[in-house]
Amino acid sequence: MKKTRYSPHPGIPMMQKWVKMLSEKTGRSLAQWVALVKRQAPAETRARREWLQREHGFGTFGAAWIAERAQGRGREHDDPKAYLRAAEGYVEAMYSGGRSGLRPLYEALLELALSLGKDVKACPGKTQVALYRQHVFANIRPRTRTRIDLGLALGNQKTPKRLLDTGGYAKKDRITRAIPITSLRDIDAATKRWLLKAYALDGAS
Repeated sequence: MKKTRYSPHPGIPMMQKWVKMLSEKTGRSLAQWVALVKRQAPAETRARREWLQREHGFGTFGAAWIAERAQGRGREHDDPKAYLRAAEGYVEAMYSGGRSGLRPLYEALLELALSLGKDVKACPGKTQVALYRQHVFANIRPRTRTRIDLGLALGNQKTPKRLLDTGGYAKKDRITRAIPITSLRDIDAATKRWLLKAYALDGAS
């Protein structure tokens, strides 16, 4: 696999643990559940989820994940290599088409974040790239065709008007402020200082 700037998502070990415990709790391995779904459940994904919940007592999460695997998807949730392959695709999709002009801004923000320390992990999803230290301390999210938001985990501390309140503190989300980035000029000393602040706060927690 080619070298990548991204890291496996921190949620992967939790999913691997779930897969391991599935056999112990249900008497069937993931592969056996997938085979059963393909053999007995309806063909449509939603119907398969409902069938797993109704006939076998799975919760929403477990039913959705087994149904997804039965459709040949979802390997990225528990396989680091599969995740990293998917991660590259997530970023390409986020910055394609009408948002392709945002790619230089994204690259500059990612480079800045990774330069903060060797413990920074960039983990793409379908709508954003989350930046981890011990927890998520920032994210990079395209908002419009002309704007990226650099989200920051800053708690409820007072910040300048330039840093938008995301409403995250009230919702108990990690990301509570965001800096709108519309040009490379916006990635200035103040942006770097606030990103470093979020990084340092996570190291202290």
